[in-house]
Amino acid sequence: MLGTYYYHEIIRKTIIAFGTLFNTIDIKHKKQDGSAYSTTRVPIAYGPREKFLARLEEKPDPRKRVAITLPRLAFELTSIQYDNDRKVSTMQTFKTLTSGTKKARKVYMPVPYNLGFRLNVMTQYNEDSLQIVEQILPTFQPSFNLSIDLVEAIGEKRDVPMVLESVTFDDNYESGYEEKRVITHTLEFSAKTYLFGNVPETGTGLIKKVQVDKYTDTSNTKTASRELRYVAEPRALKDYNNDTTTTLAEDITATKTQFSVANAGSLSVDGYIDIGDELMYIKTISGNTLTVRRGEDGTSKTTHINGDAVHIVNSTDDALVELGDDFGFTEQRFDYADGRVWSPTKGDDV
Repeated sequence: MLGTYYYHEIIRKTIIAFGTLFNTIDIKHKKQDGSAYSTTRVPIAYGPREKFLARLEEKPDPRKRVAITLPRLAFELTSIQYDNDRKVSTMQTFKTLTSGTKKARKVYMPVPYNLGFRLNVMTQYNEDSLQIVEQILPTFQPSFNLSIDLVEAIGEKRDVPMVLESVTFDDNYESGYEEKRVITHTLEFSAKTYLFGNVPETGTGLIKKVQVDKYTDTSNTKTASRELRYVAEPRALKDYNNDTTTTLAEDITATKTQFSVANAGSLSVDGYIDIGDELMYIKTISGNTLTVRRGEDGTSKTTHINGDAVHIVNSTDDALVELGDDFGFTEQRFDYADGRVWSPTKGDDV
């Protein structure tokens, strides 16, 4: 578990998303007749309020071309807390796709965490602070959902509620005339996000085989021996790796079930071949002559010409079946009379 490197940048993405919410706030100053005199975009930066207040109080430095000014927004991450109310089973998994592909992955459910944020609205004039606060508060009732791409590798996007927890107000006007007046509104938020663990590179853990044992004695299923076993595994309905095992040695019509190939050495009875998107089941092989069952698994019977590629469809193709594709099943049945039982821990009959 620990020691396996992964980094989805979830906390970083949430911080950026939170800050982006407030980067287009403007304030307007008007003339006495009500017409707009100026419009100012309120700058926002990451950092604690104390940092900006200290910058305001320090003596001017003539070497600095630009001094810090008000109004200004500042935000910071203040806490990371586990959310027990949104907890799900730690062993629960879900199936997802690798971004941009059809390759399935089994991923464990994410862990719910609340990220605490503090937004400070700092202004010199009360009118400016009221303009800013009134542009923020109506959006949160008390939450606002942001869509965040939490895990880009699997395309996991979720709506993360940004909940407004509290609003406090502070004015240092009583500190003295020699100090700059700073009116501060502090807004506390909670982002209800999810943290994901390691996402496997392969589809390890996906169920690709089902085995059912049937018993004749049902009085005690723990000690009863299996009499009949049924095993089913996914089977590809087309060639995925373009192997071109051999080629046709003659033209065949849509109804012909016996034909010759250039070399049948790599083909086997009870196997499948793919010719021009038509799946065929091999019943017998005599030299380089095949007897087949045409149009298997709903594929269309059609004509093929001498030299067309013959692709073998085998376990290699089974492993390449993509999510959303049609697939069949390889079924096997076994009859037993040895009194043995299947051991899930050993993976064998004992």
